[in-house]
Formats: sequence, structure tokens, C-alpha cells
Amino acid sequence: MCLSHTSLYHLETKWWPYKVSICTVVFNRFQYNLIILVSSSLNDRDQSLFLSTDEGATFQKQLITFFVETLIFHPKEEDKVVAYTKESKVYLSTDLGKKWTLLQERATKDRVFWAVAGVDGEPDLIHMEIQDLSGGFRYVTCQSQNCSDRTPTIPFASSIDHNSLTVQDDYIFFKATTANRTKYYVSYRRNEFVLMKLPKYALPKDLQIISTDENEVFVAVQEWYQTDTYNLYQSDPQGVYYSIVLENVRSTKQPEENVLIDILEVRGVKGVFLANQKIDGKVTTLITYNKGRDWDYLTPPAIDMNGKPTNCKPPDCHLHLHLRWADNPYVSGTVHTKDTAPGLIMGAGNLGSQLVEYKEEMYITSDCGNTWRQVFEEEHHILYLDHGGVIVAIKDTSIPLKILKFSIDEGHTWSTHNFTSTSVFVDGLLSEPGDETLVMTVFGHISFRSDWELVKVDFRPSFPRQCTEDDYDYWNLTNLQGNHCIMGQQRSFRKRKTTSWCIKGQSFTSVLTSSVCKCSSSDFFCDYGFERSAPSKSEARKCFANFWFNPDLPPEDCVLGQAYTSSPGYRKVVSNVCEGGVDLQRYVFQHQCPLTAPRGLRVSIKGETVAVKPGEDVTFVVRQEQGDVVNTKYLVDLGDGFKAVYVNLTVTGEPIRHRYENPGIYRVFVKAENAAGHEETVLFVQVNSPLRALHLEVVPVIGVNQEVNLTAILLPQNPNLTVFYWWIGNNLQPLLSLDNFLVTQFSETGEVRVTVQASCGNSMLQDSKVIRVLDQFQVLPLKFTKHLDMYNPNIPEWREDIGLVVTRLLSEETNIPEETLLTVVKPGLPTTADLHVLLPSPKPKRKRSVPSDKRITAIKQALNAHNISFFLRGGFWVLVTLRDTDSDSQRIGGGGGYWALIVLFLICLFAIGAFILYKFKRKLPGRTVYAQMHNEKEQEMTSPVNHSEDTQNIIQGNHSGVVLSINSREMHSYLVS
Repeated sequence: MCLSHTSLYHLETKWWPYKVSICTVVFNRFQYNLIILVSSSLNDRDQSLFLSTDEGATFQKQLITFFVETLIFHPKEEDKVVAYTKESKVYLSTDLGKKWTLLQERATKDRVFWAVAGVDGEPDLIHMEIQDLSGGFRYVTCQSQNCSDRTPTIPFASSIDHNSLTVQDDYIFFKATTANRTKYYVSYRRNEFVLMKLPKYALPKDLQIISTDENEVFVAVQEWYQTDTYNLYQSDPQGVYYSIVLENVRSTKQPEENVLIDILEVRGVKGVFLANQKIDGKVTTLITYNKGRDWDYLTPPAIDMNGKPTNCKPPDCHLHLHLRWADNPYVSGTVHTKDTAPGLIMGAGNLGSQLVEYKEEMYITSDCGNTWRQVFEEEHHILYLDHGGVIVAIKDTSIPLKILKFSIDEGHTWSTHNFTSTSVFVDGLLSEPGDETLVMTVFGHISFRSDWELVKVDFRPSFPRQCTEDDYDYWNLTNLQGNHCIMGQQRSFRKRKTTSWCIKGQSFTSVLTSSVCKCSSSDFFCDYGFERSAPSKSEARKCFANFWFNPDLPPEDCVLGQAYTSSPGYRKVVSNVCEGGVDLQRYVFQHQCPLTAPRGLRVSIKGETVAVKPGEDVTFVVRQEQGDVVNTKYLVDLGDGFKAVYVNLTVTGEPIRHRYENPGIYRVFVKAENAAGHEETVLFVQVNSPLRALHLEVVPVIGVNQEVNLTAILLPQNPNLTVFYWWIGNNLQPLLSLDNFLVTQFSETGEVRVTVQASCGNSMLQDSKVIRVLDQFQVLPLKFTKHLDMYNPNIPEWREDIGLVVTRLLSEETNIPEETLLTVVKPGLPTTADLHVLLPSPKPKRKRSVPSDKRITAIKQALNAHNISFFLRGGFWVLVTLRDTDSDSQRIGGGGGYWALIVLFLICLFAIGAFILYKFKRKLPGRTVYAQMHNEKEQEMTSPVNHSEDTQNIIQGNHSGVVLSINSREMHSYLVS
């Protein structure tokens, strides 16, 4: 068939003879001439497979007894295929769909995976997410040959979240939610599953896997403060530790609750990504050539497709692209790239200061984003054939078409072709398997009620010969700064000359040459726990440790006798092949694992409850977050006379099983101790009988208009309201309240443990703190620069970490012992804190110093000189200064002793009367309590988006007591994830 404007090109077009209704078209990746159609009749009473081995010339019909949702071909063996049905069943065929065997029921859609070659030991292994009999979901594996006959293997013992299993390259991912906390797990090369380590206060609401190429994982994380954006993180080779590479990537939510994130991996050139960043409602497109270390705007073209100036000049104007995925699997979406066409990117977008939704002009680049050209004024569906040697474009429109456009010179010129004599509503495009293919298929329908029509277009007659070496030119990969060394090497690629009309063919390879470069600072990323400074800092974007991370501390799994390395803050990407030159990793030091005291000790009941029935089996689980576990002994007291000493208790994970026969409250006490220190934890277990009876008590006779009292008596008593149980010290008798606060006071100095339980129905939560009761101390109010408010998740552990770093910095600056300083960060916004200056320990033969000693002066000088600051994510430095208050900034707590003598001296000096003396003494506190909270529970992964200003100070003015409270908004953010 000749084209209208030239006789140089000839195309073959033919209609496939078989029409199908609701169908899926699958080209087998091994047999280029094999086509499978999955068709169901309109009455949904039967379904058939149609197989063609001659490019659609003839079809063989094969009846099946189920309704196919998805076909999944084996990655190596062409005849093996798995079918997922609309009834959530999984079937296997080993003869390309002629016979089927049921493998599994209750499987999750899109969560069935074949084995990965070179990673899974068995090539016929199948990974699946299935629903068990209890309604939960499990990750299971089985051999395809005997999957239906044997019980599947369960690689992870606990339940996982629905629709979370992902098997991709060397990695397996899923998430599991227990006790309102979601944890994300990863397995590298089928090793044991471990927790993915995001920055401590990322607190993810959602996590999406973006890429797993070249022994690294890219994930997009929606953090607690984000609504329509995600942050992009990059991992180490094992996929465990993650560092941020780009913030605020735009996301959209589909009607089916699917999340689409505007990040695209450019295929063909490793390390290149496109992303749409959204800041203050403005969306802009960025590109990186080194896996996210550096990002740049796209350079706009100087002229448009008609040769007129665009008048778009940086920094006020750039090119922006839509990075949407297509709902139809047979169209390319808004940006199209291909592994076998390196450097060729074609996408829909606009020029301007930001991305505009209704503008979808088409732009193309053939040098991987360095220079762009406009090719169309409207969006088109795109298909690459013959390694990008032929680009096919069909207008994305709702009206019927019969014309396609194609280019053989990377979009410089375009030809048109009538692929059908009757206009067709185009539903999609598909190329046959094989990188060298020049055959494509157009899917469409003549009317909205008609069946699908399949039109095959063959470009092979348009090319008279195969290409030779003389038909190729080359281009060098560079970034937007003109640097040729990218990911540690210089790379050159081959491309066909625009004047050569030939087929590249199956033997074509795009990479021409590559040479290794010397390493420079741009080849290194920030390691886990580190982040680059803001561009305005004089440190030239160096990596600094975040406030919560101490790189010199041993890792949590450090065992006495082993060694560990402390990170200098930099790491090189695994796929970066640079050699010599700058080495920012050279300052890695080896350390011997010390004997560390146990920290983060917790005891809980399996099932996360603290209320059980008499005679019910109870399983206690003891966990320890940090510290040595091999050389530690664990004393366990279950409160009813049972006591035991365990070793390796947290290593083996062996639970402690027990049974309480009598109702009551039992104090479970666990102490972990080794030569370096000890840690204690308690759990109050309520053993209650179940509800036995409900009696309605009412007067049997009542007069007209006479009041009546209706009383419901519940045994045992349960008002169906939230009850708060407060334990002070070791007293087994709690104080109860329906309010979430309790006011009390303490008459003696020392440490007092306060435990609270909140109970509502069968749900019960507990927290425990240690309060120090002191005679005297001083308080200095502190404030922070506004950057801290941007990353304040308003949870206790974050506030505690901020307080610890401020205390440490003040101690280092003033040489005041750290144990006499304590910073308490208050809940809510703006972020403020109180610095508590404690009296030093008394020394022999020396009077105790008063609170107004030189330490206060030294602290004020350090704060006023702006010497106290710490590094925060986002590249900001947070400055700590004194906060202005209505009252004196130096509050004094305490009573009795020394201050009593001062008061008496002043009274005698000025001869104040008895009435004035009485009034003055009422203003002095008898004893003020300082509450130093030691948080004993593990970090909650929440979405605390409500920054409450309804805060409750631990110490309020000169009150002679302490308010023990649960902030209602803060509790809500802990209970809702």
C-alpha cells in the first residue's frame, strides 16, 4: 500500500479475521509469531483461548472452565503459564493453555510471581499472597509441579498486610501491621526478612517500590506530614538502609485507591530518572543522571515545531512533562522510553514556569534529555519499533481515526499512513515481542457496541536492506552541565544516521564504548543517617549527621567480640564504577563491639492485650531494642509467685507461657542485667472474669406521670467508657478516673515510677515513666528557628531526641556536666523547650552551690552568642536561643532548706508583718516536682498530623504538685495509624 505523499515507503496492513469481545491480547515473549487472545462471550457462560502461531493468520480455539483475569508467563520456559481468575484462583498450564491445574484458591490479584532466575534456587517456584482460613493474609511459596498436592512453604511466620507482597529482582517486600503500627520488611536474595530502616522520623503513611535495578532500591515514602506528595529514598545493596534523594514528588490517587507517583525511570540509560516535584502547589519536572544525587530542570527548546522562537528561557521558564501512567495497558502513557533505544525520550508537556494540566504538546529528545524538540501540538500514543529506528504516533483523541504517523529519523520528519479504510476508535497499540520487530498491532472498535478490531501494520517492506557499520553514527552521554563522567564512566552510544533507510535488526547493540573515570565528590551520596546541607551553607553541600543519629554508636545487633565500622557520612552507589581520585569513604574506622547495657526492654502479651481471663493461657514476649543480648540475664517475676532467670531470652525469641487461676491485678516485672548496666520494665496484667449477667431493675407498678428509675446492673461492672488506671510506684491498687488526667503530689525526693493504662472494651494500652522528685532546680525557656516546626511530628520520642541533642551541645559548649542539664521539649507548635539546670551532686566538705551560680551565666552566654545549633533534614541548621517570657526567664523550683533560710533572712531584714509573711509563704512551693520521662515503649509509626496546642506542662509555675496526663490529641495520633 503506497502512502499519499511519497512512494519511497511501503507498508503492509491487514485485518485479523477473528473478532473478539471482552478480550486480552498477549504476545508470547519467546515465540514472535505466537499470539494468544483471551475472549469471553457476552453472556459470560463460557470463555475461550485463541492461539495463533502464524502472526494471526489462523487461530485455534481452546475452551476453558474459568474466567481469566491475568496471564503470567514463565520467564524462561515458553509453554508454562499461570492464570489468575476472577474468582481469585490460580491455575497452571505446562502446555500453553491446553490443560490447566488448580494451584491455589483465595490468592490476591497481581500478587503472584514466578521465580527470579539466578536468585530463586528452584526455577519453577511460585510466590503468592493468599488469604488463610482466619481471614488474614500470608506470603507462601510452592513448586509449580506439586503446589496443589502439598502444603505451601511459609517463609514469614506472621500475617502480612493485604495487597503488599512484591517480588522484584533480588528483593521481596511486604508490610505487616500489628498493634496499630505498620512495619515494612525486605529480603535480599531470599535471606531472612529484616525491617527496612528509613530515617527515624519519616513515620511513613505509605511506601511504594519504584525501582530495584543494579542492587539498589528506590522507594517513594509518604511521610506523616504529606498529603499529595512523596519523598524519594535510595537504599544500600541489601535494601535495608535508606537515604533521601528528593522531596515532595507529586502523587495522585486513582478511584481504585491506587496511588500514582510522578517518578519515571528512563529506560536504556541506567541512573536517569524523571520526576515531578510539587512545592507550594507548583509542579515542575526534574531530571537526574546519577540516580538522584543531583537534579536539574529540563532545558526548553529555542524554537517550536513551526520554527518560531519559544521565548522560554531559564530560570523563569523550563520544559515540564506529564509523567502519568496510562489506564490502558496497550498505550504508552505520557512519556515513552525503551531499553533498546537509549537516549530516546518522547513525552507530553508544556513550556513555562510550571506544569499545566491541560497542555499536552509532544516533545522529543534523542540525547537523553540534553536537547528537546517539539514534534506535535497535541498528545499522541507512541510506539518504538526496531530499536527506536521507527517511531509510530497516533493521536490521543476520542474521535475515530484511520491515519497514523511514523518517523525514521528520531522525529525530525513525519510520514502518514492510512492503516484502515474505515475510521476506528483506537484503544491501544502493541508491538510484537523482540527488539528488532517492525510489526505492530492497532486495537480499536468501529462503534461503541462493536467488537474489537485488530489491525496489523508491517513496516518491513519499507526498508530495502539491513544496516551496516557505515549506516551508524555515535553520540556521547552528558548531563546538563556538560559533564561526560556519569556514574563513574564515559559512555558513547550508536544511532542510525538520519539518511540511512535500513533495518537495525536483532544483532544491533546500542552501547559503543565506555571508559572508567576518576572519582569526584559528585560520585558520593549521603549515607544512612546523614543529609546534605542547604545550598546556601558554606560547607558546599556536605553531608551532616541528623540530630537523632550518632554514627559512632555501635549498631543494634553488635555482639561483644565482633567489630563494626563507623560511617564517615558518604557512600558510593554500587553501580558507580569510578576508580581512584577523591575517596570520601576513606575515613571509615573499625571499632570493637563493646559490652552494652540493655535498652528498650519491653514485656508484652502476645496479641497486644493486658486483660485476660482466669485460667486462660497467657504468652509473654520479652523484647529488647538495643544492647548486648548474649551476655545478659533476664529476671522475670510474673506477680503470682512465679520467678525465673533466663539467658538468651530475646535472642531465641522463646515466649514465656503462664496461666493465672484467680482474678486480680498482677505486676509482671522483668529486669535485664549485664556488667555494663541494667534495664527494667513492668506490665500490669488484669485478670478478670468475663461478663456473666445483665439485670434490669425496675419498680413493677408505677402511676401515670410518675417518674421511674431504670437501672441496668452489669456483672462484672463495665460502664463501656474509657477508664484510666494509674499506678503510683509499686502500689498494686490503681487510682481510677474517667478523665484522662490526674493531679497528685509527692512528699519525698527520689525516683517514682508512674504507670497508666487506658481501657475501653477489649482494647487496652499502657505506658510507664520514671519521675524524679528533686528539691531544687532552675528552668530556662528555649526557642528554636522556624525550620524545626516543618519537621515536628509531635510525638514524645522525637521531642526526647531533640532534648538530648540540645543538652549534649550545651554541655560541650559550657563544660557543664551533662547529667546536670535536661532539656524538655513541649508538645505542639511552635516548638519550644525548657532547659532544667539541676544541682550538681554534693561534694565532701563543701557546701552545695546555689542555682544562681556561674552555670546560668555560661549557658545564657552560649545561647545569646548563637553557638548552639544542630543539623536537621531538608539541609537546615536549627538555632537554639532563649525564649522571651512575661515572667523572669529563670524560674526556680524547689522549697525548704537553703531557700527557706533566705526567706527568713529577708523577713527579719525588712520586719514584714505576720499577714504579709503569711501571704508570701503561700506563694512559696513546699516542694516542686521535676518529671524526667524515660520512654519505655518502642517508636510508634503514626500519622500525627494534628499539632496540638492544648499542651500540658510537666511543671507549671510554682504549683506544689505534678500533673500526670495523657494529651487527648496526642493519644489519638498514637492510636490511629
